[in-house]
Amino acid sequence: MSTRCPPEADFALMKAFMFRLSTVRAKLTVLVALSSLATLAALPVLSWVMHRQLLAQISERVPQAIRNFRLELRQQQRAISATSRQASRARELVEGLRLRNESDVGTALEAVVAAHPNVAMVAFDELGNRVAARGLDAPPPSTDEVPGLTEGLSGLAEMDDLRDVLVHGCDGQQGSPPAYMIAQHARSDAGSLLACIPIDHTYFDEAATRLGVEIALVDPAGKRITGTARFPTELLQGAVIGDETHPTIVEHASSLWALSRFAPRSLRGKAGDFSIVMALDVSDVRNIVRQNLMFAAGVLTLAALFSLLLGARLATTMSRALSRVNVALKHLEQQRYVHVEAVKTGDELEDLATGFNSMVDGLKERDKLRSTFGKYMTESVLEHLLAGKVQLGGETLTVSILFCDIRSFTTISERMNAHELVGLLNEYFTEMVAIILDEGGVVDKYIGDAIMAVFGAPVPRPNDAVRAVRAAIRMRAALERFNERLARRGIPALKTGVGIHTGEVVAGNIGSEARMEYTVIGDAVNLASRLESATKELGVSVLLSEDTHLLVKDVFNTRPISEITVKGRVKPVMTYAVADL
Repeated sequence: MSTRCPPEADFALMKAFMFRLSTVRAKLTVLVALSSLATLAALPVLSWVMHRQLLAQISERVPQAIRNFRLELRQQQRAISATSRQASRARELVEGLRLRNESDVGTALEAVVAAHPNVAMVAFDELGNRVAARGLDAPPPSTDEVPGLTEGLSGLAEMDDLRDVLVHGCDGQQGSPPAYMIAQHARSDAGSLLACIPIDHTYFDEAATRLGVEIALVDPAGKRITGTARFPTELLQGAVIGDETHPTIVEHASSLWALSRFAPRSLRGKAGDFSIVMALDVSDVRNIVRQNLMFAAGVLTLAALFSLLLGARLATTMSRALSRVNVALKHLEQQRYVHVEAVKTGDELEDLATGFNSMVDGLKERDKLRSTFGKYMTESVLEHLLAGKVQLGGETLTVSILFCDIRSFTTISERMNAHELVGLLNEYFTEMVAIILDEGGVVDKYIGDAIMAVFGAPVPRPNDAVRAVRAAIRMRAALERFNERLARRGIPALKTGVGIHTGEVVAGNIGSEARMEYTVIGDAVNLASRLESATKELGVSVLLSEDTHLLVKDVFNTRPISEITVKGRVKPVMTYAVADL
């Protein structure tokens, strides 16, 4: 057991520990601070996620408005087409076209215009000459003002439509907004009927009011033709406008817009494809998002400050609790068993101190047991027992067993009193046992003046037999030195015989649950004992069995002695002596 450190060492230890304590407190505080900073660092990410999510929800209105616009446009065109087709079959219109009667044809066209006030209707005879026109203030176009109209009309089959976009509108004048045209044949090839629908700002204003968006009509070159008054025209030049399903979010003049471009099939003509651009102002949504983010930032900042203060307090408490355990641990390293004064935290730290105290008590008791039982059994067996690796019943092992007995000890003991005899035996056992332990053997038991040692239990090794024989040789040399000391004290010299055999035994705790002893039993033990008894008759000091001889013949010089008959064995046993002696 180590001695207590001097006061200077204790002071140095506490000084080093206080530095570690401050380091632990600093690390815990930094950990809490990093958590708080991580919370604040998440604000930009939260801002981006909320911004994109809300804008995505709002931008869904643009595709919905586009779908509604397409539907209205389609329904309007179908209605005009159906009304025109019905009018082209009217008898008054057919007869009027054949007779080129402007009054009768005009009456038929007025019925269509009455149903669709924003449509201009024009009737042509079979030669393409205009007969009558109704609707809108400007005069409708002739076939000369509509490129390809005559060829298209001549190629129409009955019930089919000719559709196109008139770049210069229904009046054919430069600067007029485009118009959508539907042309049909009259019955019996009496002529043709043309419906012209102007696509002007009035049309877009009505649609924008219904759909809640801003609309612009863009020509094939990308230039705005017409649209609502609030539409951000500047964005048509610089911004990359998204499609129908993926609107583009653009900021312009402190406003945020969602833009989408699409080209209705009805706006595709011979002069090129016109397209519609829809814009949705989502500035109010952005402002709401910013307000929510500012509020969230304030709440998170307060939470971070609170958690930082609370974390610093907890860090101090935790470091104080750990410091007490650390101090006790330093004492424990020096085998000074002191208890920890637990910090009342009500959590695992308090349990740690309680558990540490229990561990200290256990180690203290274990050292006491080790110190006591170490005097009664070998260290390797003690370690095995304390580790719980040896159970009642034992296990089969191949070991080398050594028996060493003092010859004629009875004669010697008669000349000495009990105290002198015990002192002599203890001095002798001290010399012999030290050699056995040094060679890795286990002293199984003392049988009067005899020693029973086992090599290979509880943990077998490849060279157990070699170590057993080497131990016997060393024991003989030690005995000679021991006898020299006895001679100087006037005590007769001791003579010993050693028998060694290698074989299978059962090694383990033998006895009952109440009283056990770690030992080895089996025929190999009996044979080793018989070999030791035969050393006197054969005149050798160390006698080996054939099993041991085969394992050590390449290491030691041996010589055969003779076969002996052992009680309990039918077959004689060949014996060998160690020539090195």
